[in-house]
Amino acid sequence: MKSKDLKFGIIGSGSWGTALIKIISDNINPINWYIRKKENVDFIKKNKHNKNYLSSVNLNIKKLNISSDINKVCENSDVLIFAVPSKYIESELKKIEIDFSKKIIISAIKGIVPESNLLFSEHLEKHYKISSSNIAMISGPCHAEEVGMEKLSYLTMASNNVKRFKNITYAFRCKYININISDDIIGIEYSSMLKNIYALAIGISNGLGYGDNFQSVLMSNSIREMKYFISKRDRKDRQINNSVYLGDLLVTGYSAFSRNRMFGNMIGKGYSVRAAQSEMKMVAEGYIATKKAFQLNNKKDIAKTPILNAVYKILYEKKSSRKIFKQLSDIIN
Repeated sequence: MKSKDLKFGIIGSGSWGTALIKIISDNINPINWYIRKKENVDFIKKNKHNKNYLSSVNLNIKKLNISSDINKVCENSDVLIFAVPSKYIESELKKIEIDFSKKIIISAIKGIVPESNLLFSEHLEKHYKISSSNIAMISGPCHAEEVGMEKLSYLTMASNNVKRFKNITYAFRCKYININISDDIIGIEYSSMLKNIYALAIGISNGLGYGDNFQSVLMSNSIREMKYFISKRDRKDRQINNSVYLGDLLVTGYSAFSRNRMFGNMIGKGYSVRAAQSEMKMVAEGYIATKKAFQLNNKKDIAKTPILNAVYKILYEKKSSRKIFKQLSDIIN
């Protein structure tokens, strides 16, 4: 089958899933879209927008086959794009009863699968017998809210099978989206997880009253720490200053749209984890990512990841944010 004839399906109806629907509907007709709750399916079909996420974005309903049946969407799609928070992805995968091992899979998931402690691509290979050549990862810097406003944004698609997925990038390219291709799927999956943790740290520092000067130092230390963490797990040569790594970290750490910065800011202001989570409508991926990254880190490497360790102590050991950041300020430079 030629790339132009491929049928696309999107699993997930959050802000990023909705943004991807908007992007791809400019190029593909029709698109299959799985939305978990039938009442949300009915609302979107009637009102032509997602009331829960990016509600100001008008959707071209004529191009969308929307269903609350994940098996129907999977069966009718050659390319499946998963845009579900990592916390919930395994519960959605378990609903799939058809054989999807030969499907082309694109991950828009930013985090570790909690049930396996694996990256999503690794989880698919190990538990669902999907070849790595059929898997890609798509990442930013690209906030869903700016996609909704059609502000110029950049994506990177990464896979071990660069040739195959390069032929699929047409589905994402439009007047407000540029897209690059990379062979560093593992590095980009890790960076997509870690940047949420460092955005939490930036948010905490802001909530504590630290200024731009400190936050810029914290950010520069974060990219060094990210480089170290990834290189310990995958020694592939990568330019950590490229937009898919550093750019994504910067926008997640500084943007007013960043839910992880927002979550961290509330923690710095004295909110408990539970209170901060209840006030936010969207999932802050950095919370779970912090625990998983900390567990992945070898004890001998702890001295090399002081920012990760600081966030973990605050979120999971309930240590004082102010005391921990005072200690951290004496370490970073």
